[in-house]
Amino acid sequence: FTKIVTAGGYDVFGIGIFDVKFDGSQTNEAIDFRYERRFDTSLLEIGPENYNFFHLNPFVGFETTSDSASYFVTGVYLEDNIGTLFTGESSNSIFTPSLGVGIYDDGNGKQLGNTIEFRTALEISYILKNKNRIGLSFSHISNANIGDKNPGVEVISLSYQVAYWSNLNFRRYWNEAKIELWLFWVSEQTKYIVNIDIKINIYLVND
Repeated sequence: FTKIVTAGGYDVFGIGIFDVKFDGSQTNEAIDFRYERRFDTSLLEIGPENYNFFHLNPFVGFETTSDSASYFVTGVYLEDNIGTLFTGESSNSIFTPSLGVGIYDDGNGKQLGNTIEFRTALEISYILKNKNRIGLSFSHISNANIGDKNPGVEVISLSYQVAYWSNLNFRRYWNEAKIELWLFWVSEQTKYIVNIDIKINIYLVND
């Protein structure tokens, strides 16, 4: 088939550094592992339908560290093509800010002062030829001062993002494929019938 197909959403697999401090004041630096499922279903659409930056999409995720800290998070994200944003021409670079809230367990890692923690993140990713992405993100996790203390933590993460198909997209392209297969079958049957008719006419003429 000749149609260009786009992904419905992404499974994000990341590895990074937990408790990053650029001034060297980190106290519980650890390796951060994360997974996110980013859905393509819009919860809220503001502005033009063809401009994804105004579409709030949901995500769910899980993070764990080499110090056995864990964080279950859910929230919303936006996406915008960096080329479109700055030059008006589409590029392979994507800007993805997100906001989430989740449950944090410090394990043997950094104590963040509360079970409920909020996460803000900024990410830049690059779309590969297979529609998957490579991304670099910077995120901040804190409790917004609802806990006894609020030290907060920063995380830098490198991710590989695997495109998947939403059920809606899958059904649409599957229906289109069935139509094309049916048209191909009809075309082949027509050729077969015409071929038989030609052979019969030739036989009658020769006879």
